[in-house]
Amino acid sequence: MSRTPVIATGQQIGAGWSPALSVAKALAALAEARRTGAEAVYWLADEDHDRAEVASVVGWKAGRPMRHRFRFDARLGTATGWLPWTPGHQAEAEAWWGPLPTPPEPTLRSHVLTLGQPLWERGLRPFSPTAPAVREPIQAELERWRSLDLEALLVRQAERLEAEGAPLPLDPRVQAAWFSLEPRTGLRQRLDRDLPLPAGRWLSPGAAIRPLMQSLMLPVAAVVLGPSERAYWRLCEPLWERVGLAAPKILPRPSVFVVPRGFRVSAVQLDALRLGAWDRLAPWPGALPTSRFRPAEADPAWPEALQTRFLREQARTRDRIAKLDQRLHREAAAALVGGDPEHLRQALFPFSVPQERVLPGLSWLRHGALLDRILERMDGATSVILVEEP
Repeated sequence: MSRTPVIATGQQIGAGWSPALSVAKALAALAEARRTGAEAVYWLADEDHDRAEVASVVGWKAGRPMRHRFRFDARLGTATGWLPWTPGHQAEAEAWWGPLPTPPEPTLRSHVLTLGQPLWERGLRPFSPTAPAVREPIQAELERWRSLDLEALLVRQAERLEAEGAPLPLDPRVQAAWFSLEPRTGLRQRLDRDLPLPAGRWLSPGAAIRPLMQSLMLPVAAVVLGPSERAYWRLCEPLWERVGLAAPKILPRPSVFVVPRGFRVSAVQLDALRLGAWDRLAPWPGALPTSRFRPAEADPAWPEALQTRFLREQARTRDRIAKLDQRLHREAAAALVGGDPEHLRQALFPFSVPQERVLPGLSWLRHGALLDRILERMDGATSVILVEEP
């Protein structure tokens, strides 16, 4: 194992490097490693078995983003590294994303490794914790950890965090701390307390213990984590001393937005853009249509039903005129950002979600100049990075 300190990050492997935030994490780790003289390592979380997450992607049809889900012919519970990536999957992916390099092996792990080549060329090292050469030597230590009843510490920490009102995306009172992993087929199954590990299988830690295994296998000095990861890493805070490891420094992952060419937008404008609140971006400088609307009172002599109808129709008219206000604000915002702000909103927030959370990372990996541009802006201090698309 390398003795050079490691800046680690990673993600459960997904088709097309979905979501794109996995690329942002990889580049953040690489930038930090370059600053500190460490080695950047991308942890391929290929023993996780959330099939729905790795199979659910976004592609493009007629220039519009559309959701898609790959199907994998493998037993439920099969870890993602072992999921098949067949010629059929390759053709399906190319129908959504265009030509792709063919992986040398017919697995999802190989697909991800192949697409990640632009990152490996820039100095990031991929690391699979399921490679027998690195996994088999640590089995005895994992067995020792299991004998320490780490589950009890996890439950107490969860109760402490809950009492503080801290987020708890992973509940150790429900989710297993340990699994068994069959190294030939990748079948991963829950391993409850006091059950023996089946012969021929590896111990596989749950998400709350995985940070410890990462530091067991690599000399991790720091890790780049997203918000939900930082929340579940808090669960293992009392575990480091119990197993005899030092906790690494946690570095927050910056968010990345790739802005369509010709548009101008800053980080402080993103929230208004996401909401379509054009008046918050650039209010129309002149009079608005609603300022010309003068509602009238209903005549008490009219029948009550007609009075109600009259007021209702006025309200509808006011709402329609308010849409004209919005149109004028949109015109003002267009002058500010360099084009239709609705087009920009859909590009940066497809399905009303930040693009890095839904678009495949493949769309960024295809452009070396874009990767370099993002990498240059990973200064370790900027939390939101905006770069123009190639």
